[in-house]
This record gives sequence, structure tokens and C-alpha cells, in this order.
Amino acid sequence: MEYLAGFFDTYGALLWQGTLDTLYMVVVSCAFAYLIGLPIGVAFNVTSPGGLRPNRAVNMPLGWVINIGRSIPFIILLVAIIPFTRLLVGTSLGVAGAIVPLVVAAAPFVARIVEQSLAEVDGSLIEAAQSFGASDGQIIVKVMLKESLPSLVRGAAITFVNLFGYAAMAGTVGAGGLGDIAIRYGYQRWQSDVMLAAVLLCVVVVQVFQTAGDQIARRIDHKG
Repeated sequence: MEYLAGFFDTYGALLWQGTLDTLYMVVVSCAFAYLIGLPIGVAFNVTSPGGLRPNRAVNMPLGWVINIGRSIPFIILLVAIIPFTRLLVGTSLGVAGAIVPLVVAAAPFVARIVEQSLAEVDGSLIEAAQSFGASDGQIIVKVMLKESLPSLVRGAAITFVNLFGYAAMAGTVGAGGLGDIAIRYGYQRWQSDVMLAAVLLCVVVVQVFQTAGDQIARRIDHKG
């Protein structure tokens, strides 16, 4: 007990701030990723063969963007877009410097999740809405997005978990948060107790958000 008390006296504030920084990076990045990825995913689904408005000229470029974006390893992307990050936020370090690559990495992932969620919607519901004279916008919002909401919520939880892992990885280049603490203290200074604490905090946060996402999805799933 004395060891734990001393440990938290020494590193408690550091670990708490690292957790807050990581959560801030992930939540903000997730929000921006959905602002970008959601409309791309909707457009990709709507313009796909058999979609609401098939359009090969739009669908193919969107597919390339999504697939290429998802193919680049995050650690390479993180370094490759440093000039772009500096242009947008003025720095490539710290929490602000991590958000830009996190958004760029997550947006194609979000787009694919949204596209797959919409693809699960029963086509008969869309046909019924069309027979009642619903516009494309009404069908997308009131039928496709509404019916796929449980899947979208689960997808958001998965996105959060992936971004949490990316945020920890960004600590290798000084992005701050739990990843940075694990690298600076746990690895570079050989303080295994700090490394273990950082890992346990990551596990707890991920489990909390994953469980919350699953429970919310089950509650709003009227098919269950």
C-alpha cells in the first residue's frame, strides 16, 4: 500500500493529465472524422451499383480515396503529413499536432463503416419510401441512416477504439497523452510500473467506451 501511495503521489497527476489529453485527442478527432467520413460514406453507398442513385463517375473516385486512405499505415502517415499538419495548426507536436493525422487516418475508416452500415438496410424499406414519393434526402435521413443507426453506433465505438490506439502510437513522435508517457517513462527510463499503469489505463478506457457503444446500440436496435 505504501508503494502504491508513493507511486500515485509521484505519477498520479501525470497519468491523469495523460488520460485527459488522450481522450481529448480521440474525441475531437473522432468528431471531425465523422464530419468528413459520414457524407463520403453516404455518397459512396448511394452512388454504388444497386444504390439509390448509381453513378460510376462519382463512386469510383470515392472508392479509391477510401481504399488508399485505409491502406497507409498510421505511423507512416503521421510522419508523411507533418508539413500539412504544421500548415493547419502551426505545429506537428503535442495534442494539437496529433489531431490532424488522426482525422486523416480515421475519415476513410469512418466512410467505409458508414457505407457498410447503410448496405445492411433492407432494400424493401427504401422501395416503400420511394413508392410514397419520398425524396432522396428523406430516404437517406429517415430510412437509411435511421435504420442503420445501431450499426453506426457500433461503428463509432470501433472507430474510437482504433483512434485510441493511433493516439497512443502518436506518442512516439511527441504527441502527448498516455502513449507519450509510456514511451518517455516506461521505455526510455525503464520504469516498468509507469508503463504498466499507462497500459492499464488504456485498457480500462477502451473497455468502457466499447461496452457503452454496444449497450447503446442494443437499446436503440428495435429489431432486437
